[in-house]
Amino acid sequence: MDWQDVIGLGVAGNFAGHLEQAGEASDFKDLVIEDARAPKGVFPFYVPVSPERRDEHFLHVCPISSSRIRLGSDAEKHQIEPEVSLLCDLEYEGGRVVRVVPRRAMAHNDCSIRREGAKKISEKKNWGAESKGTSDQAIEIDRFAPGGRLDDYRIACFLLRDGRLEEYGIDSPVASYSYMYERLLDWLVAKLSDQRDEGPLEDVSRWLEVAGHPRRALISIGATRYTDYGETHFLARGDQSIVVVYDGGRFDHEAIAAIARGDAPCPTEHISLLRQDVV
Repeated sequence: MDWQDVIGLGVAGNFAGHLEQAGEASDFKDLVIEDARAPKGVFPFYVPVSPERRDEHFLHVCPISSSRIRLGSDAEKHQIEPEVSLLCDLEYEGGRVVRVVPRRAMAHNDCSIRREGAKKISEKKNWGAESKGTSDQAIEIDRFAPGGRLDDYRIACFLLRDGRLEEYGIDSPVASYSYMYERLLDWLVAKLSDQRDEGPLEDVSRWLEVAGHPRRALISIGATRYTDYGETHFLARGDQSIVVVYDGGRFDHEAIAAIARGDAPCPTEHISLLRQDVV
C-alpha cells in the first residue's frame, strides 16, 4: 500500500509493563493521568506535507516498509516494538476529529531507538526511510467491538539471528490491550483534538493541521511486553525482525513459530505477517 498520504500516529503505554521494560516509564512521571490503566498519549511518527512545507520538520519522510528496517546510528540501540496497527478513517467537524473508524488491522513494528535525552517520543520513532514496519497483509475489520473477529487474534514477535529463531515478544491476545474497541476510539478522539504539548507528548491537532487534515490515519495501538531475550537484545544488521498478528482459534503458537522460521508457508488469510530484513 502507498502510505504517502496517510498520517502515522502511535499510542504510548497501552500495554501494561511495556514502558517499564523499554526504560521510558519515567518520561511520563510528571503527567497527570486520571485513569491509571489509560495509555499515556498519542505521538506522531509520520506527517505527510506538501513539498513546500517539508523543511518545517523531520517527520515528512515516510518511514514505513514491509520488508526492511534500516538502522540509524550504530552507536544507538534499536528495538522491535510488536503491535497491531489500524488503518482508520478520520472524520472532522470544524477542524476537530469527531470520529475514528478502523477499517483494517495489520502487524506492525513500531521500531524505536532507545535514545536517552530525547524530549519527544517522535524523536525516537522516525530516523528516515525504512525505520518503521507495517505488513502488506491486512485483516479486514468486521466490527471494532467485542464479538468481532479481532477478539480471537494474538500478537507474536520473533528475531531470527544467525539461523536461530528467538522469542522476542510475549505472545499476547489483542484483547489484552488496556484500552480497546469503543473505549480506545473515544480516547483517541479526545487526544487527537485536545492533547497538549507537554512532557514527551505533542499537540497532535497541530500535526493534523500541518498534514492538511488527512482523511486516513495509520494508528499503532501499543507494543506488547518483551521476553527476557527481547528486553536485553537489540537489532543488528543481518537480523530478521518478525511480527505476526494471527487468529488464535486457527493457529497455535508452534505453527506461527514454524511460519516465522520459514519452515512452513504463510497462509493468505486469518494472519498478518511482517518480516523485515535489518540492514
